[in-house]
Amino acid sequence: MQISRQTWLPDIARRKGPVYLAICAEIASDLEQGRLTAGDRLPPQRELAEALGVDAGTVTRAYAEARRQGLIEADGRRGSFVRSRPVEGNSGEIPPFDIGMNLPPIPADGSFSRRFTQTLQEILAGPAAANRLQYQPAGGAPQDRAAGALWLSASGIEASEDNVIVTSGAQTALHAVASSILRSGEAVCTATFVYPGWNAICRKLGLRIVPLACDEHGIDPEALERACQADRIRALYVVPENDNPTTATLDLARRERIVEIARQHDLLIIEDDPYSRLASARIPLLAALAPERTWHVASLSKLVSPALRMAYLRAPLLRDALRLATDTFETTIMPPPLNMAICTRWLADGTLSALVDEVRAECAVRQAIVSDILPAGTYRTARAGYHLWIPVGKETRTVELAHAMRTLELSVVSSDQFRVDAAAAGQAIRLSIGGSIDHTRLRRGLELLDAMLHHRGGRASPMV
Repeated sequence: MQISRQTWLPDIARRKGPVYLAICAEIASDLEQGRLTAGDRLPPQRELAEALGVDAGTVTRAYAEARRQGLIEADGRRGSFVRSRPVEGNSGEIPPFDIGMNLPPIPADGSFSRRFTQTLQEILAGPAAANRLQYQPAGGAPQDRAAGALWLSASGIEASEDNVIVTSGAQTALHAVASSILRSGEAVCTATFVYPGWNAICRKLGLRIVPLACDEHGIDPEALERACQADRIRALYVVPENDNPTTATLDLARRERIVEIARQHDLLIIEDDPYSRLASARIPLLAALAPERTWHVASLSKLVSPALRMAYLRAPLLRDALRLATDTFETTIMPPPLNMAICTRWLADGTLSALVDEVRAECAVRQAIVSDILPAGTYRTARAGYHLWIPVGKETRTVELAHAMRTLELSVVSSDQFRVDAAAAGQAIRLSIGGSIDHTRLRRGLELLDAMLHHRGGRASPMV
C-alpha cells in the first residue's frame, strides 16, 4: 500500500551534518528498509518543512539531492515520487551532470534516444560493423570527413573531405588549432568575456589574450583595428552567433569589416560555431567570407546532445588539415567510432536536421517561459538559444545566486568565470535554461531568480 503524504516523516534527529543531507539519507534508508516503496508520494516540500521545523529551501535542496541520487522523481504539480529500488550491487547513486555546462534542452517528447538506439543497432548489424569497432584513421575515415564537409557546405563554407577532419568535440578541435597555428607569447584577440575553455587553452600554451571592446551586438571591429595598430596580433577567436556567454550575434556588416581588417593585418580567424544552425535567419559565417584564413569549428554537442561528442573542424588548406589530424591523433586518437558512424548516417539521411529542429522548437518554448517571467530589458538572449546574459548590480552576490539555482537544476555562472579584462566594468550572470529540467521546474527556478534579482534589491533569498 502506497504511503500518503501525511504518513512519512524522516527521523533526522539521529543524523549529523546538514539537514538536507539527513532528509535525503532518510529517504534512502527507508527505501532500503521497505518503509518506502516505488511509487510512494512524498509530502509536499512546504508541508514537510513545517513538520520538521525547517525552512522550505532545506527540503527543496533535500529533494533535489534525492533526485540526483536517483531515489525520487518529480512529476510536475503532482509532486515527488519514490523511484524503484536500485538493483543489487548498485548504490543507486547517479553521478551528477555538470550543470555549469551550457547544455542543449532535452525535449520532453524528443526522439534522440530512440533514434540513437535504432541507428546503433542497425550499424552493429550491418556489413561495416567490424570496421566501426576498430581504430579509425586520424581525423576520421574518408566517408566521415565527406559527410561533415557536405554539412558545412550547406552553410556556404568551402569544404571537402580534404580540408575537414572529425574530432571528439569542439574543445579538442580548438586545442588542435591553437597548438598548430599559434606559438607561446603570441597575441590573440577575443571578446571581453570569453568561453572559459578557450581561456584555458591560451593559458596552457602561453598565449596573450588581448580583449576587445564589445556591445550587445558583439565585438567592435574598430576595436580590433586599434588593437592591430597597437600590437602584433596573430589571431582572432570569435563565436559569431549567440556568443557564449553574452548571447551577442555579429551582424553581416561587422563580419565583413572583421574580414577586411583580418586581411589587411594578416590575421588568422578561429571561428567557434556551436549555435548558428539553431538560428532561423542565417548570416554568412566568417569561414564563408574569408575561407583562406579561417579555421571553423562546428560542434554537434551543443546542437543536439553532448552524448555525441563530435565536432567538424574545417581548415583553410589540405596541409593544414593533415597537420591538425596528426595533432588530434596524438591527444585523443580518434572520436568515438560508433558515434562517428551514427553522425555520418544522420547527416546523410536527414536525421540530424530533424533533431536540430526538435531542439530549436524546445528552445522556443523555454524562451517563451522566460519572457513570461523575467522583465523585458533585464536580460539578453538569442531567440533560438538556451542561455541568457543577465546584468546584475554590484551588490548582488552571484555565488549565492548560483547556489540557489543549483538546487533547482538551473545553471548560473558568474561573469567572473568568463572575464578576460579584470578592469572591465559591470557584473552579470549567464543563466542556462537547457538540459533535462522540465517546464514546471524551469518556471519555478525563473520565478525564484526574478524574486531575488528584482524584488529584494539584489539580496540573496533566505532559501539559500
